[in-house]
Amino acid sequence: MQTLWTATVSASAIEGHVYKVFPNDLNAHQTAFGGMIMAKCDRLALVVAERHSGCVCVTAAVDSFAFRAPAKGNDTLIFRVSINRSWHSSMEIGVRVVAENSYTREERHIVSAYFTFVALDDAGNPVTVPEVEPETDKQLRRYREADMRRESRLKMRADLKRSRAADPSAP
Repeated sequence: MQTLWTATVSASAIEGHVYKVFPNDLNAHQTAFGGMIMAKCDRLALVVAERHSGCVCVTAAVDSFAFRAPAKGNDTLIFRVSINRSWHSSMEIGVRVVAENSYTREERHIVSAYFTFVALDDAGNPVTVPEVEPETDKQLRRYREADMRRESRLKMRADLKRSRAADPSAP
């Protein structure tokens, strides 16, 4: 049996990646294009997953991506990204994005998202990743909630499989 090891949340976290919103980042409503923000979140979450696992990782799922408020032209986006929990070869990475007015320093919470990554070996097979060692009460809460989200994903997957097996002719 392989010995499991642990790594702290802070060892892989990104505490304040900054991105300035320019006119080319805006959509027809003159707010930041959501796809651009999503792509940045996925890339930063990947960095956290690879730092934690020490391996190449791939995005397996986006559990939730909630836009809470728009970002506007000239806002500064601040990304906070950390691992919430790991299982055998998968990891949940949480992302929080705030938009800051650079002149007043007022912040607005604009995005919360949860990504699941899987660590892979050189042959593309899943590999065991370190367990997560929460360091704060907030990290411990995120650790527990990550397991609830995973259980929900697994239940949904099983329910869908049963539903499709019961009616294989359905689209």
